Amino acid sequence: MQEKSYKNILYFITVVILTTLAIQVYWNFKNYQAGKQQLINEVQTSLDNAVDQYYINLAKKNTIGFATDSSNLKGFLKKKSFTNFIKKVDSGNVDFRSFTFSDSTDQSRVSIFRGVEVDSMDRIHMHSLDTSPSKITKAPFSFKIKTDSTRQKKAFELLTSKIVISITEDSLELNTLDSLLKNELNRKAIDIYHGISFSSNKGESYTFNESVIGSSTLSTKTKSSYLPRGSSLELFFTNTTLTILKKSLFGIILSFLLVSAVIGCLLFLLRTIKHQKQLAELKNDLISNITHEFKTPIATISAALEGIQIFNQDNDPEKTKKYVQMSSNQLGKLNTMVEKILETATLNSEELELNLEELNLIHLTETIANRYQTNASEKEIKFHTTHKSIWKKVDSFHFENAINNIVDNAVKYGGDTIEVSISNTSSDIVIEIKDNGTSLTRAQKDKIFEKFYRVPKGNTHDIKGFGIGLYYTKTIIEKHGGTIELVLDQGQTNFKIKLSNG
Repeated sequence: MQEKSYKNILYFITVVILTTLAIQVYWNFKNYQAGKQQLINEVQTSLDNAVDQYYINLAKKNTIGFATDSSNLKGFLKKKSFTNFIKKVDSGNVDFRSFTFSDSTDQSRVSIFRGVEVDSMDRIHMHSLDTSPSKITKAPFSFKIKTDSTRQKKAFELLTSKIVISITEDSLELNTLDSLLKNELNRKAIDIYHGISFSSNKGESYTFNESVIGSSTLSTKTKSSYLPRGSSLELFFTNTTLTILKKSLFGIILSFLLVSAVIGCLLFLLRTIKHQKQLAELKNDLISNITHEFKTPIATISAALEGIQIFNQDNDPEKTKKYVQMSSNQLGKLNTMVEKILETATLNSEELELNLEELNLIHLTETIANRYQTNASEKEIKFHTTHKSIWKKVDSFHFENAINNIVDNAVKYGGDTIEVSISNTSSDIVIEIKDNGTSLTRAQKDKIFEKFYRVPKGNTHDIKGFGIGLYYTKTIIEKHGGTIELVLDQGQTNFKIKLSNG
């Protein structure tokens, strides 16, 4: 039932993670699409502004207006200065922005308007006529010309008191327009590669940056009212992805952080649930193993007591001593197992205090190695050091138990040759317990120090111990401010302990 619940939780968390990722991908895609449309709109606006500015600048250069009263117009048109001006217009050598009459022509009754000012010429000139004492008759009609002719001048004399001269151009200077467009794009912080295509109302076509036009992914046409009727101007642009992402960078980063946080929390939850599941399984194995381990001495003690009661009716001292010794040994074994369990409970408490005293670690480790060599004659246990003494403040009881646990594991589960060594560097005291056993795998390496973990061997009851010894050792070493790690290399199992040399 628990296995089924764990799988259901796993499936649920997986679905939540995938759904969250899908939603965020869709949301970012929609943001990208919106950003793309916004970019197109901004490029469209920039293009329209550039075209408007181009024609405004062109009007300042190519348009000039003269306004006067009708009685004065005939004399003004016959002036030599105006005739010379018309000739300059024909030759194309006049810039209306800086034009002035060079002779001493009386211009007191003539108003000159340049560029876009011509659009308000009627209103301004009529206002000046209204306020003048002579009250000259208004003549609001205007006429635009490209070149000079005697017939046209006669028409001016008869029909109007205002003259507007505008030189029109059928083509566009795309280089000039591009400069204006770049200014608009830079002002809006838009970085794109672009090309321009212009088609006139006469069917002529011009391009700028034709290579970009052929490879572009987006385009837009100007909607400027200044563009000549029947002509079209289209902007092609590429390199939009980076620009769009820059504009939505904050949203993307925020989305990434939120998704990462959600996924991280779910994975942490899954890891916690998995760890709790494994811990529950280990505890169940421990209870099963403890029950099995406790049954043996209890059964032995029961058998010994039964032997004393039933099979020792004659009160044979030797037989009684044998049964009592057997019971005593089994009670000692029970007591050891109970102490180990109690030690584990104590390690979980922050109240565990170490009784530190200055000890010679070389003497301590060498004594442990010699003791195990005596008790396990079938193993070869070697001790190495390059120092006569290494002194360190440690809790003699707990620290000795910690080293004992490692050597005991090497004797029980390791190879035939065990090496215990201790060295002193400028920064650390290093204790190494090596054996030539290869039973541990790299997958077990990371779990060997976990509480209740025992190396599996198929049958639970074939695994000796409670999985407490190495957990106890790691905890004690860390409480001494040191570290312990398991190194599996070159056919050796090496438990390396480092203590700060201070």
